[in-house]
Amino acid sequence: MNNFDWFNPVNYVFGKGQIAKLSSLISKDEKILMVYGGGSIFKNGVYEQIKTALHGFEVLEFGGVEPNPRMETLVKAVEIIRKENITFILAVGGGSVIDGVKFISGAVKFPGNPEEILRKRILFKNPTETIPFGTVLTLPATGSEMNSGAVITIEATQEKLTLGGSALFPVFSIVDPTVIESLPVRQLQNGVVDAFTHVMEQYLTYQHHAYLQDRFAESILTTLIEIGPKVVVNPHDYTLASNFVWCCTMALNGMLQKGVPSDWATHMIGHELTALYEIDHARTLAIIAPNLYTVMLEDKKDKLVQYGKRVWNISGKDNNEIALEAIEKTRSFLQQMGMKTKLSENTDQYQETANTIVARFEERGWKALGEKQSVTLDKVKQIVELSY
Repeated sequence: MNNFDWFNPVNYVFGKGQIAKLSSLISKDEKILMVYGGGSIFKNGVYEQIKTALHGFEVLEFGGVEPNPRMETLVKAVEIIRKENITFILAVGGGSVIDGVKFISGAVKFPGNPEEILRKRILFKNPTETIPFGTVLTLPATGSEMNSGAVITIEATQEKLTLGGSALFPVFSIVDPTVIESLPVRQLQNGVVDAFTHVMEQYLTYQHHAYLQDRFAESILTTLIEIGPKVVVNPHDYTLASNFVWCCTMALNGMLQKGVPSDWATHMIGHELTALYEIDHARTLAIIAPNLYTVMLEDKKDKLVQYGKRVWNISGKDNNEIALEAIEKTRSFLQQMGMKTKLSENTDQYQETANTIVARFEERGWKALGEKQSVTLDKVKQIVELSY
């Protein structure tokens, strides 16, 4: 196992009715900007719960944060915070809103062009250089409610880029599993697949003898395989909903990656598909992941075999067969979760995608990705072309 530090200061407040605790989690001295997305919080009762909990607080509002949040939208909130002397931000939404608030938090006091935060992949480590924020989660998927990373889209150039740092953890996150009852099927499907792939990025690398970390990852994978198809059909089942939401958080709150290598090449390639074609993030992961595992078979074979045996209960075959069957079982599960796993099923403009992505990576100086930096640009081209 590799050396590691693990810092996670988030006060994670889980369960039914927990939004009522907002008044004890935020000081009445704070001037709050509540940030949300397209308005679903007005339909599912979350907005009214928040307004009731924050009665007597000074609260301004900023709505309209998009899925795959646009930097161009977020900088408008930055200007409001500066003008109104906002001291606390409340993110109400899913990963897009929370990611957007992380960018806003860092951009308010950033001395340069806010675009540099993304282009230079700035890490915010000093809390005095950010605005504190909390979250009320309405869409589980990304784990953004308990981590310090974010992905933001620059609309002008159709790019998805990252930021993060220890000063961008939420102060608290309220997670009520009942909020998923009103979510569309597509968003529930995306949430399961997003969480599943987050785990795979940290698990499906190479043997490192961090036994507990592997078991943590495998337990989340097997739980998602068990409950994923069920929670999409019956989100009103609190047992399913609560386990689903907790899996999403645990998949990317930092615990799984401590002491072990991680990959993230699937995400880096998938981000480009979203930026180019507006394909849902989770659906880009479903397109790329099985083909990345196929192209990188030799690098990942040992872990694919372990994954096949422990998660999919494959036995009685040689290691190569187990690895290949594990990939196909993964693809089948993604399809069961409603994913279209070919790029051509998601857009008719795919023919030059591989060349476009490789050119973008070259422009950024990204020569290789993955846990061994073995996903070279020629491998990226193979993976994307195999995904057509």
